[in-house]
Order: sequence, then C-alpha cells, then structure tokens
Amino acid sequence: MSAAKKSQMEPSTIAIDLAKRVFQIHYVDRETGAIHSKALKRAQLVPFFANRPSCRVVMEACGSAHHWARTLARLGHDVRLIAAQFVRPFVKSNKNE
Repeated sequence: MSAAKKSQMEPSTIAIDLAKRVFQIHYVDRETGAIHSKALKRAQLVPFFANRPSCRVVMEACGSAHHWARTLARLGHDVRLIAAQFVRPFVKSNKNE
C-alpha cells in the first residue's frame, strides 16, 4: 500500500484543551504539516467537529471530558481520554491546573 493511501486511511488527531468557556483545539494539517491552534467557544465545538471527517480526538480526562467524549463519539469520532499524569509531559507553560 502506498504511503499516500495509508495516510489517508489513518485518522488525523485533534487535541482539545477543555476549559469552562473557550476550548483550545490543536492539530497538524496532513498535506502541509502546518500546526494549527484554534480557540473555540463552547457553542462552536460541536459544529466544528460535525463538519469534519472522522478523526481521533484526545483530551485530558476531567469532569467535563466524559460529556464531550460521548458527544463527539456520537458524531463518529474516535475519542481517547488521557489521564492527567500522562498529559503533564506535553505541557509547555507553568500552568498547574
């Protein structure tokens, strides 16, 4: 199988940083390799994912993560929750939530 076909078959991955009002979305564009970061308000999250092809969505397991995981799974996405101790190595700032 060619590399181009294989990459089209594999789902892209989108990381979500959950918050109370504004969520941060991070993903890499497959074609250009550009890293995208986007801030979405709570009301914009479901329409954003409803208009995207199925992909893997990762987020830190927290109180609201299970709600969002069920919502995004209903839209056909593969949702993975990551325990907080495994998210810590990816954090670049001094945020301590």
